[in-house]
Amino acid sequence: MHARHLRARLKGWGGVGAMAAACALALVFALALTCTGSVASQPAGARTTQALTTAGTARAADDCEAPEKQTLAPSRADGPTIAAIKARPGEKRKLIVGVDQNSYRWGYRDPNGGESGRLEGFDIDLVHRIAEDILGDPDAVQFKAIPTDQRIPAIQDGRVDLVVRTMTINCPRLQDVAFSAPYFRTGQQVLAPKSSPVEGYDETLAHRKVCTAKGSTAHAKLEEDRRSGDLPASTDISTTVPNQLDCLVRLQLGEVDAVVNDGALAASQAAQDPTVELKGEAFTTEYYGVAMKKDADDLVRRVNQILVDFRQDTATGWEASYTKWLSATMDDDPSASRPPTPEYLRRS
Repeated sequence: MHARHLRARLKGWGGVGAMAAACALALVFALALTCTGSVASQPAGARTTQALTTAGTARAADDCEAPEKQTLAPSRADGPTIAAIKARPGEKRKLIVGVDQNSYRWGYRDPNGGESGRLEGFDIDLVHRIAEDILGDPDAVQFKAIPTDQRIPAIQDGRVDLVVRTMTINCPRLQDVAFSAPYFRTGQQVLAPKSSPVEGYDETLAHRKVCTAKGSTAHAKLEEDRRSGDLPASTDISTTVPNQLDCLVRLQLGEVDAVVNDGALAASQAAQDPTVELKGEAFTTEYYGVAMKKDADDLVRRVNQILVDFRQDTATGWEASYTKWLSATMDDDPSASRPPTPEYLRRS
């Protein structure tokens, strides 16, 4: 992808002051949403099952080479997790989902208006599709805005049923949560000012300060590559922030020289600010998945079936959502024009 092809621009978000204000509003919404309730705790038997499952999966994750294939085959059947969601009384009968609210075109509140601050974006479309399938109502959702480093704790603590938040499937995370089949392919890229001498993920990052989101795969990759010598030792990777958008603000303020992020998110950030661009090609291959509790096998299978239907629905499914939200910033990446082909574990 090249920044000169990033055609979408978010009006009013280019300046530092507006972006800072947007982040402040995002914090207010996050606090409001997070305080609206939590998922009921599981019985002791379920917790014991989860502990045993986690131990076994931890051993498997140590050797996993294709984490995007470590998921269960699709099924439309209900099970204990789905039954508990459906059994919630009255107005509480909703799917509780952890999302982002400041990732442009993925999960965000349009600062220029929109439908009463309604969350929208590619991830949000998928959430509505899951809620419609499980509860019969696409709006039967309680959104909880969670920062990047709280995605896994929110699942483990039972604050959410699942997380749909540009979350990369990887081996370490498989020790803590279960993932659906992948619904999007991306890779890590460098974002920097157009005038910057930084050319990509290479020696031009020497003596530069790089920002990443805390708990992100980007930060883990930078730490690994600096230890191995694949990243210049003088690269300062100490700046981490709760959410990816905060890195763009730091870049606009001149506090850092570059940002490393998923290319899909970086492209949307470049669309928000025409003074920055993607530098170089993606240097990893990663897949986004829906994250759930490790013992929620019935929910994992159901979400995988929903993803099958979402891919096959040419009218209102994956392609329609991609065209609406992402094609303007992602059309230069051939791998993004089609959803990944899923593969599943060979156990019943």
